[in-house]
Amino acid sequence: MEALLLLIALAAIVGVLAVPAMRRRQLRGNAAEGAARLADPSAGYGFVPVDQLDVRLPGPDRELVEALEETQRTQDWEPVARLLAFTGDEYELRWQRVQSLAGAAAMELSRAKEADETAGAADKKGTAAADGPSDAVSFDKGPRRQDARWLREWRSQRPGDAGGAQVYAQFLVWQALADPASSDFRIILEEARNVAQDAAKLAAEDPTPYLVELTIARHLGYREADFESLWSTVRRLAPHHMGAHLAALPYWSEKGSGSKEKADGFARAAAGKAPEGTLLPALPLFAAYTHLPEVNLVRGLYQSAEIRDAIEAAEFAVDQVDEDHPVRPHVLHLLIWFLVRAERYGEAMEALAVVDGHVGAVPWVDEGDPGQAYAAYRALAIAGWEATGGAKAPR
Repeated sequence: MEALLLLIALAAIVGVLAVPAMRRRQLRGNAAEGAARLADPSAGYGFVPVDQLDVRLPGPDRELVEALEETQRTQDWEPVARLLAFTGDEYELRWQRVQSLAGAAAMELSRAKEADETAGAADKKGTAAADGPSDAVSFDKGPRRQDARWLREWRSQRPGDAGGAQVYAQFLVWQALADPASSDFRIILEEARNVAQDAAKLAAEDPTPYLVELTIARHLGYREADFESLWSTVRRLAPHHMGAHLAALPYWSEKGSGSKEKADGFARAAAGKAPEGTLLPALPLFAAYTHLPEVNLVRGLYQSAEIRDAIEAAEFAVDQVDEDHPVRPHVLHLLIWFLVRAERYGEAMEALAVVDGHVGAVPWVDEGDPGQAYAAYRALAIAGWEATGGAKAPR
């Protein structure tokens, strides 16, 4: 009997003291989690936090990231040169890597220039306040200054390397497009064209240099006959290359030398002739995105037959190619954008699960902050998914 009373007493003590304490801890934990989900609704779904999203790539490429980080740390071009050499004739992957390496170099140089300007302004203030310049000598043996010298040295030290020429040509394109109003805009693009043509001579069967020139052609305003000649070379070398078609599409658009009708016709023709196992059926979705109205006055635009058919063709395309296809993430990112706007949240969540973590793709790069733009659509997808009966993330 005494033992039973003791158990009852212990139970009462636990009920009066321990249980409320445990409940308070649980409530505090739930409140913290609730606040986190309000700040970032993706918390709990296994999605990458906003501040950890990678803006360099549309999807994972561990080999590229490792080589690039080693090159940027040491300013030695050989790791990325080896990477492109090993990429060989995987031309879709090669195009993606050339784009990424050139973009990384352009961003690195831009940051170095900004740092120089900031340091120069600080030096002027310091000189004005000091008695005279310092004669101190630095013996710092840390990492080399990151200013994209690795790309310049790669090009100068190994001029016969096709990979170096391809990356440098694309780098010049990014440099020109960073300031289209510059008086040097055409000069830089013409230099990029010369380098791309040199690269084409170094690797006759590689379509990559011609893909670089497709972008140059749009901005230099090639005549239609000249563009068609360039495109025929690309088609001969890589007839079903999705990256090539993405590079050519803007020329035919209203913003290039064509029209909505020409861009749609180009996209539909490529999609209609595409063999199984390519991403070309997704091209009409990119054409639709290129010509969306600045202000949408059409109710149900994203549920229209044109957009619906383009979405379904793109979904078909990503389902029939290998999961590691290097351009597949590009299509999935654009699909997310359209699926959210079409209120097809379940399909958007499926696409998010595949590409989450990397945001270096259209449409996010068209915004000032790709990570924030992507995160906003991710939050809309989650909210729509939960509001329409989708299972909420487990707490």
